[in-house]
Amino acid sequence: MARSGRYKVPFKRRRKGLTNYYKRKKLVLSGKPRLAIRKTNKYIIVQIIDARPEGDRILVAGHSSELAHKYGWKGDLNNTPAAYLTGFLAGLKAIKNGISEAIADIGLHRPVKGCRVFAALKGAVDAGLQVPHDKSIFPSEDRIKGLHIVNYAKNLKEIDPSAFERQFSKYIERGFDPENMPQHFEETLEKIKQSF
Repeated sequence: MARSGRYKVPFKRRRKGLTNYYKRKKLVLSGKPRLAIRKTNKYIIVQIIDARPEGDRILVAGHSSELAHKYGWKGDLNNTPAAYLTGFLAGLKAIKNGISEAIADIGLHRPVKGCRVFAALKGAVDAGLQVPHDKSIFPSEDRIKGLHIVNYAKNLKEIDPSAFERQFSKYIERGFDPENMPQHFEETLEKIKQSF
């Protein structure tokens, strides 16, 4: 590893692939709270974070597991509709706590047009949070409502019913038909709005 005086070992969080310090410095120097959007293999996490010398402080957090526990969401917890709803939930919590603006922090996720990270950002913006953005990066309304999931489920059901049952086993276990995704999305969105 480091065998000469010229070799520089990167910071631990950079080595682990957790933090890009160059981007973080720019975000912290903006003076605004960060809207941190992170996705895992199971969940979407949206947090409003304020940088302090003693360490970052989480002001508001929205987790996609809240959708299932509090609002009756039966779909997957890390797809595009769930990302939008989680961002919307975090945005409403931020507005309620007096936070009106933030700056987007997508971490080390690749900024791909229409991805789940930007669906969560659109949810926060639609909730009333002011975040600098370009509208062309957001996914389409059809994708946010889950029409791509409906089309895929219909095609898979026609072609191979056993593959459909394997692919959507969690949906079936919860008693939810993936073809009802847009209606279920609207119902959950209304429940979130009514709770604030």
